[in-house]
Amino acid sequence: MSTLSKGIEKVEVTLKWDPSPAGTPDNDLDIVAATYTADAPHGEPAYLVHFDSRSPDGTITLNRDSRTGQGFGFDEIMTLELDRLAETYTRVIVGVAIQQGEGRKVFGEIANTAVRIREGYTDLTEHDFTEVPGATAATVAEFTRDEAGQWRFRPALRGFDTDPNAFTSEMGR
Repeated sequence: MSTLSKGIEKVEVTLKWDPSPAGTPDNDLDIVAATYTADAPHGEPAYLVHFDSRSPDGTITLNRDSRTGQGFGFDEIMTLELDRLAETYTRVIVGVAIQQGEGRKVFGEIANTAVRIREGYTDLTEHDFTEVPGATAATVAEFTRDEAGQWRFRPALRGFDTDPNAFTSEMGR
């Protein structure tokens, strides 16, 4: 649990959406985490975790990747073990991107989207993307390491109108 003196240690980011209507292309949303170093906290990410992958050190893992939104509740899950990240890393941005396989899609066109960020059983934030209906991607959280080495959380809902590849290079700027 996060307290004033302890900081954030381990969080779970979960994403849900309804499947597309029958006869239409699948909606594929993806959680993306970008990790930044102390010498370039707003530059290019040191590494990305997305599309059924994990970080080189195993501290950030995409546990479940849905390509359709089918299932009950939250379909896609990412775990961030911030307390295990090397001191080199001082910032992690988490976002959600809509794959643009068959025509442009925005959050306002996909039913029942929601992202939830939890530490243990405590919800840190939940967004339904209604604030960014015309966006094709959005950042949802920022985690930063403070001077004492503790991780802090800040909700960061910000919409982007770009493809998933461009989003991964723009999301932390």
